[in-house]
Amino acid sequence: MEEIMYNVKIGDEVRAYQGGTPYSEIAKEYQKHFENDIVLVIVNGKLQELHKTVKCDCILEFETTAGNMGHNSYKRSMSLLLVKAIYDVSDHVHVRKVRVHYSLSKGYYYTIDGDISLTEEFLEKVEERMREMVEFNLPIHKKSVNTDDAIALFGQHEMYDKERLFKYRRVSKVNVYSINEFEDYYYGYMVPSTGYLKYFHLYKYDDGLVLQMPEQSKPKEVPEFEPPNKLFQVLKESTRWGDMQEIETVGALNDKITQGNVQEIVLVQEALQEKKIAEIAATIASKPEVKFILIAGPSSSGKTTFSHRLSIQLRACGLTPHPIAVDNYFVEREENPKDEDGNYDFECLEAVDISLFNRQLTELLEGKEVVIPRFNFLTGEKEYHGDTKKLGENDVLVIEGIHCLNPKLTMSLPDENKFKIYISALTQLNVDEHNRIPTTDGRLLRRIVRDARTRGSSAARTINMWQSVRRGEEKNIFPYQEEADVMFNSALIYELAVLKPYVEAQLFGIDRNAPEYMEAKRLLKFLDYFVGIGTENVPTNSLLREFIGGGCFDI
Repeated sequence: MEEIMYNVKIGDEVRAYQGGTPYSEIAKEYQKHFENDIVLVIVNGKLQELHKTVKCDCILEFETTAGNMGHNSYKRSMSLLLVKAIYDVSDHVHVRKVRVHYSLSKGYYYTIDGDISLTEEFLEKVEERMREMVEFNLPIHKKSVNTDDAIALFGQHEMYDKERLFKYRRVSKVNVYSINEFEDYYYGYMVPSTGYLKYFHLYKYDDGLVLQMPEQSKPKEVPEFEPPNKLFQVLKESTRWGDMQEIETVGALNDKITQGNVQEIVLVQEALQEKKIAEIAATIASKPEVKFILIAGPSSSGKTTFSHRLSIQLRACGLTPHPIAVDNYFVEREENPKDEDGNYDFECLEAVDISLFNRQLTELLEGKEVVIPRFNFLTGEKEYHGDTKKLGENDVLVIEGIHCLNPKLTMSLPDENKFKIYISALTQLNVDEHNRIPTTDGRLLRRIVRDARTRGSSAARTINMWQSVRRGEEKNIFPYQEEADVMFNSALIYELAVLKPYVEAQLFGIDRNAPEYMEAKRLLKFLDYFVGIGTENVPTNSLLREFIGGGCFDI
């Protein structure tokens, strides 16, 4: 039988390969040209795993662990390796569930439910087993099974979260991954074999363990474990909120929705958030020395609505809040620093007139009256229109800005006069026990909806800008989150079900030849897990209204 040869273009080079050649073999030939491991391949613009084979003339691009998709496949595969090792070390029968919760430090936090003691000795055995499997370079197999068969399979494996999840899948097939006899489901592509998973370390922390992994920028280095203790406590509280409503996973949420419990889910979640905001306001009111409330958080955290709701609670405590926007203190445009590309860097701390900001706040603290500037973004200059401020006995300033937790922003103000709040949408819901929902995905979906509604921006534009936004957050916000006196989680356990119909319409509008198409396709597949719900039960003061509209704080 005659061999069919196909032309494969990689970069500027075109080579002929026999039909049926795995992409993994081609990747091995080209690995020497890449500093980091090739783990995925893009074939004619479509992302594929390396076990797939050449079937036509094509253009190949390789994705390494230094790329966003490759990095995520590495972390996803590491999770499979960990769960497999835990079951191996515990002889399977002693583990009821291994549950991934959220990102912590540079890894994932897990708990184990079963008849085992999570000791340092146990973790050493698990890590030893993981490294043994890496050394053996075991293949990570993939098979596609009927959805009904997948439900039966995972019911047999006592992975009931997956069994529940697949009840709501509209597709006919489910991808099952395995290492040896151990089978599991993972949302997204995996690396070809365990030999790729060399960089990790396990740490015992609180009641669980952390699987520490490399950052995308340094794929071959495992960073030191530096647990953000304040953030962790907020994450634990959010998990308790979900567990209290018996909603740990998407499947559990879907069950509640289809049973007609939407209103109760929404009202309980909103009540829990309002209770938390009231507690923060009461704490501030108990500190008469506090005059400056500083609020910071990453994009699409709901900072604006939170500030309004906090102000209402402060008034209920007898205080009079006054909003101050740090953006009004930008330096004049010609003084604004530029980035490496020669563009104005509006997100760096030096873009703020720190001297004027500190001088005016100090004068306010001394009881003086000051004229607050208003920055004109068209002219690039501060203007003064008689907007005066003077602090009375019960007055407080509510200041919102990306640098509010950076001590340098308020370096001249006494610490006892400041109260710092970090807010973020920290998703407590996971797809199932082994597949987490990244907090960044929730925020991205929020931003797609808001940008389309308030700025007329397409989903493609929002996705295109997202990595730049995240780099700014990594530099200017996340390093200072532990400076906060209190943290607030703005995520609502039901929100992705509400956002679904808004976002799907936006994502379907992205052309399949656009560079943002692969990310849009990933998000659409993710949203397919959810049963959508309407907005009629979402209160007008909900943080979610900042994104979907119809809120009582909308200007």
